[in-house]
Amino acid sequence: MSTAVVDLGPLGLDGGAHVLVNLALADRSAGERVAVRGEHPALPVHLAAWCRQQGHGWRTGDPGDPSGVVGWVERGATTGARWRGAARAVGDDGSDGIAPAAVSEWGLAARGAAVEPGGPTPRFRLDRRDDLWTDRATALYAQAAAGQWDPATVIDWTVPIANPPEVEAAVVTVMTFLIENEEAALVVPARFLGQVHPHFREIQQVLAVTVADEARHVEVFTRRARCSGRPLALSTAGGRASLQTLLDEPDYATAAFLLSVMGEGTFVSLLSFLEQHAPDPLTRQIATRTRADEARHVAFAMAHLERHATLDPDLRPRLARAVEARHRALQHTSGLNEDVFDALVLLAAGAATPGAVRRGWDRVQELQRDMADGRRGRLARLGFSMAEAETIADLHTRNFM
Repeated sequence: MSTAVVDLGPLGLDGGAHVLVNLALADRSAGERVAVRGEHPALPVHLAAWCRQQGHGWRTGDPGDPSGVVGWVERGATTGARWRGAARAVGDDGSDGIAPAAVSEWGLAARGAAVEPGGPTPRFRLDRRDDLWTDRATALYAQAAAGQWDPATVIDWTVPIANPPEVEAAVVTVMTFLIENEEAALVVPARFLGQVHPHFREIQQVLAVTVADEARHVEVFTRRARCSGRPLALSTAGGRASLQTLLDEPDYATAAFLLSVMGEGTFVSLLSFLEQHAPDPLTRQIATRTRADEARHVAFAMAHLERHATLDPDLRPRLARAVEARHRALQHTSGLNEDVFDALVLLAAGAATPGAVRRGWDRVQELQRDMADGRRGRLARLGFSMAEAETIADLHTRNFM
């Protein structure tokens, strides 16, 4: 390759001339030279010092050279002193791949970046690929990002609500219950989000958008509950105790299992039920939108746990023990708020008459069977035997989440 020439004109290194020199060096290999022309009087001295700092060679030209060349820069083995000792934050194959375990020295560096040594070494507890990875993360994040919706514009809040008082009270009761449960579904991924090493950015992104989803759900459930001016309904001690077990779970895989596979999967059935039996268009719109988000949350947890279960033979027994421990911890609580159960019956009934309530009661029984079937199906996908799936599904909290 012939010697390249960079013409700096009157520009000196005190005005950014090194930018043009670096551009000229960019396509040179180590040992190849770039000739520098320039009119700035201090250019030879400044370039000599700059080359020493950057690890390049420098040879000063003849002062009276008619070509105007003041010297030659010989590309060093590195692109600068700051790059010496830098290692790329990549997998063992040397590509921009995902490492089995992230290195603490990588810190917040982008995956694939060259990391200069000597920086801080923050500790991210979730730093092993097999503890949290799924190849579906990128697609699920893209789907989630494309599916974000603005409650102010997507939901038609101008729809008139003319429900009978007892039906509207039932809606407020269910919305109060949903708000509380969605707060748990927000807090749990938010707690783990800050523990994920940035090397696994796709997992961070999905957890972040999940938190945004749940915040939006809390907003729309709250707005719907307040539409009629009624105060929110009762939050029971048993319901809060059930959700507290999710907040207390320290293990990422177990928390994802209890929250999303067991709880949010059940909530997909509940929101589908509300969509079908909503007493007004506004409630139906809200149920439809939030159900789609929740289904995506379940898909993410299932994708992670299906992969995890194939790599860790102890995962399934650990998850089963977690369900059993949660069941024991909650066995003396009241379970599902009876006001919520009755409200669901009334919403499915559509009217406060004996015949309608009978139909509503049957529909809620069917809902509970559908919830149990869904739990068993998801457990089977994770590799549990049908007998194990039956037992674990039956131990799930009566509070749905």
